[in-house]
Amino acid sequence: MAYDKFTILKSTAVPLPIENVDTDQIIPARFLKATERVGFGDNLFRDWRYNTDGTPKTDFVLNNPTYKGKILLGGKNFGSGSSREHAAWAIYDYGFRAVVSSFFADIFRGNCLNIGVLPVQISPAFLENIFTEVHKNPETEIEIDLKAQTITLLATGEKESFDISSYKKDNMMNGFDDIDYLQNMKSEIQEFAAQLPI
Repeated sequence: MAYDKFTILKSTAVPLPIENVDTDQIIPARFLKATERVGFGDNLFRDWRYNTDGTPKTDFVLNNPTYKGKILLGGKNFGSGSSREHAAWAIYDYGFRAVVSSFFADIFRGNCLNIGVLPVQISPAFLENIFTEVHKNPETEIEIDLKAQTITLLATGEKESFDISSYKKDNMMNGFDDIDYLQNMKSEIQEFAAQLPI
């Protein structure tokens, strides 16, 4: 399933300065019945966003209209726990296109890259600076340049580089998942197969 191409993202951010956020907190297990990638955003951080009667919890950041944007700022060790890909689906379906943290669980990072959410890992000091600026001014913008592999806090000009595999980078810039990548190489694969001995 193709997704939005990612080149340069300039956006405000939603701060969630909580460490060790696991995939069950991102999308509780009771919402994993669907196999399509849509509809999960409604239940992103469900138990943190809503009371048991379904009313919004006013003290949770996603219910605070002050903060908005396509970038989610997470604490250290974001996406730990079980390997459910639905956690990445929920983040994408809600509208986030990047998650910034000082450390990601490996499986969660891979699941994000497979569906068009860019996990940007930066130093703890830079992450803390971004949190400070966003809390000081919710209109603070962050620019993520995938081609250059840089993230810039526009309010101060502070910038860091981040790592990403060349394969995943190319896929994200083209809006490809793994199947799209193979489909794009279909003629080359067919030519190669035709040369193989029978």
